[in-house]
Amino acid sequence: MKHASIDIGTNTLRLLIADVDLTGALTPLVYRRAITRLGGGYTVENGIHQEAAARTFAALREFKNVIDDVGVDSVQAVATSVVRRAVNSEWLLKEVEKRTGIKISIISGDEEARLSLLGVLSVLHDQSHRRLVMDIGGGSTEFIATQGGSVSGAWSMEMGVVHLTERHLKTDPPTQSEINELEGEIRGVIADVKRRMIEAGVQPDMYGTAGKAVFVGTAGTITTLAAIDQGLEKYDRLKINNYTLPMSRVRRIYEYLLGLTLNERHVVLSLEKGREDLIVPGCAIAVLAMEAFGFDSLKVSDAGLLEGVILKKTGIGARVA
Repeated sequence: MKHASIDIGTNTLRLLIADVDLTGALTPLVYRRAITRLGGGYTVENGIHQEAAARTFAALREFKNVIDDVGVDSVQAVATSVVRRAVNSEWLLKEVEKRTGIKISIISGDEEARLSLLGVLSVLHDQSHRRLVMDIGGGSTEFIATQGGSVSGAWSMEMGVVHLTERHLKTDPPTQSEINELEGEIRGVIADVKRRMIEAGVQPDMYGTAGKAVFVGTAGTITTLAAIDQGLEKYDRLKINNYTLPMSRVRRIYEYLLGLTLNERHVVLSLEKGREDLIVPGCAIAVLAMEAFGFDSLKVSDAGLLEGVILKKTGIGARVA
């Protein structure tokens, strides 16, 4: 059976159409993405900006055309961080359904983390007993601790690359003062993650190198870093999934990008158009999280929320919940 899932994120919209057979094996058939920066210009008072919404409507119409052309048995669309917070989220959902026929469900940060984990685990080859999974998004970042295939805890933090960029990076390229402020906020959030882990009875040290855990990263920042590190001229999911990124190379890429202007980042091989500014806070999150938990490398997963939504719909992977 063919199933479609749509992830309406703060920065990127993604569509996956996959075939799921009777054994539960998921085979991707179509994958599309569009950077609409839905969270761009967001304010607490007004919510989602009208121009950002218009870009998103247009992208979703294109997604609907693809879905109709392929023909699917189900469509599941989920919205995450910025839509969760926006005062005009109800308006956005009604407009999308009116314009495209797509019904959107707003999922909580906890559900987002668990669905992402389902997708991540579906492609990982390692058999590690403990993992710390990090999903860096446009509006939030999720941390999920797993042990023996079950979830020890999941924490969704309001730390996303769109908001970090708009809050801290005003100069091109960023000044040292701006970078210090950016990194200071990220360090504070990661310290809060550790505090929340302890409050939940989960010892952070057990999900670092001391506990022989594996650090897994998913979503656009991490997959972009893996593509840059391999010098990929064309994005290839097979070369991204299960790729190991050493901490030293993540730091080197981060420091290199910091010294470039936005225009200079345009020509960086494997850096997706529209991510030129966002890659800096994304890299900072990756570097500082690895430092905080003591990891010297991370395992990359291209799969995540999209796959998890389909796996939940088909009843596969419930054991991970």
